Order: sequence, then structure tokens, then C-alpha cells
Amino acid sequence: MRRSETADRPSEPCRTKPAITGRYVLAGLALAVTTGCGYRSDGLYRQDIRTVYVEMFQSKEFRRGIEFQLTEAVRKEIDRTTPYKNARKEKADTVLSGEILEWREATLGHDMITALPRETAGTLVIRYRWQDMRTGKLLVDQPRMVTTVEYVRPVGENLRHATDDAAARLARKIVASMETPW
Repeated sequence: MRRSETADRPSEPCRTKPAITGRYVLAGLALAVTTGCGYRSDGLYRQDIRTVYVEMFQSKEFRRGIEFQLTEAVRKEIDRTTPYKNARKEKADTVLSGEILEWREATLGHDMITALPRETAGTLVIRYRWQDMRTGKLLVDQPRMVTTVEYVRPVGENLRHATDDAAARLARKIVASMETPW
């Protein structure tokens, strides 16, 4: 019986072509860099606008401070994710103004022993407008925008955590609405 030639040679490990693998790694890395968090595509925003003034949000709520949190969150989100620059009102191309309509809290669950709220949901309701000051044209008119956040008191979360989270979420939604409509 004749043995095959491959049986006489020691088996070789499976080898991949490093050049092809390297190309795939580089392509994947380039894709991750361009589509990852923090990527700005200035093409998504209006090219004729350079500056925005964000007025202090007004509030009809008894709880004070939420309007400051929301205004600051919107300003930071504009700086972080858009080509627009925050400017003084006199120098701004556009003005974003808004109002906090409501802050609601609802208990989602109670502690079995103390009967105190364990998990709470906070809902923030706002309205806002974005106006071009050069033409007077209303760019965005959002009569009602809502976000809900949950917080768990026994782990140290409190109303401040909830309002910070709600303000950050709404700021992202507001700035997303500043993109050029398709």
C-alpha cells in the first residue's frame, strides 16, 4: 500500500495572508473612526448659519434650577456636536428659545419594608423655537417635546441626577432637530 505524500510531511498550520488581513483591519478601523461617537458631519447642518444664541429657558414649574440645567446642556451640545458657535444675542444668526412646561414624578415601586419610593420616573415636558434673526423665519417650532428618566433612590440617585439626565436627553433631541431637514 502506498502512503500519500502529505502523510510523510508534518502538518503545517493554517496560514492567512497577512496583506489581506491587514487591509481588512485598516478598513474596519477607518470605518469605526468615521462612524463612531463624536463624529461630526457638517453637511447635516445648514451651511448659511454660523452662530446661535440660546436664551435661558423659561419655566412654569415650581422647581427652580431645571431651566439652568437645560439651557447649559443645550449650549454644550451645540458646541460639542454641531458646526455652529454659541454667540451673544446681538451677534447671533439665530436664536433658540424655549419654556419648561412641566416636571412630573411618578413612583414606580416601593420598598417593601419602609414603604418609601424605591424607583421613580421623572418626565420633563418643554416647548422651543429656533428662529433665524436675519430673516425672521422660524426654522423649528416644537410645541411639545417629552422625555422620561428613571432614578433609584436607594443607590444614591436623586432629583438632581434625574433632572440632569432629562436635560441632557432633551438637549440631544433639540440639537438633532437643528439638522437640515431632508
